Amino acid sequence: MIGTGDIKKGLTIVINGMLYQIVEWQHIKSGRGSAQIKLKLRDLRGGHTVEHTCQSGEKFERAPLDRHTVQFLYNDGDLYYFMDSKTFEQTPLSKDQLGNAIDYLKENLTIDLLTYQDEVVSVELPNSIELKVIQTDPGFRGDTATNVNKPGKLETGITIPIPLFVNQGDVIRVDTRTGQYLERVN
Repeated sequence: MIGTGDIKKGLTIVINGMLYQIVEWQHIKSGRGSAQIKLKLRDLRGGHTVEHTCQSGEKFERAPLDRHTVQFLYNDGDLYYFMDSKTFEQTPLSKDQLGNAIDYLKENLTIDLLTYQDEVVSVELPNSIELKVIQTDPGFRGDTATNVNKPGKLETGITIPIPLFVNQGDVIRVDTRTGQYLERVN
């Protein structure tokens, strides 16, 4: 059991038999009464988000998740196939199970597969990955204002804002938690 003082983003808890991952949390202290904790939770089985408010000091059951290192192999329609790096067992996952991780999947990417009681509930990407820019407009000389960005389409199909000096064919590092450009690799 964990208390409200131990709550942090990304923690997986069980509420009324449902498995939730904490997306955001906020401590609210009003003038009267006790403090409250407002949680934004993602249902790991259903994929939707809910809000839950509780009193400060309430206890939650922590869900013990097992991690398995897997490698992304390929996708076939709506299924994405991963191979366990120790047992070589292949696991298919749907788009709903992967969520936003689809935007960063490329062949041979190593990620963590999270399971709860032998049921796959989520995947965890590395904090940053390197992706190739496949389409962007050229930056023009004289466009030197700070923090000016242009759209850049990456090899996985996602489009993110990138700086003007990044060109088509460059490899960049992207933060998988926020979807933001971090740096140019080459």
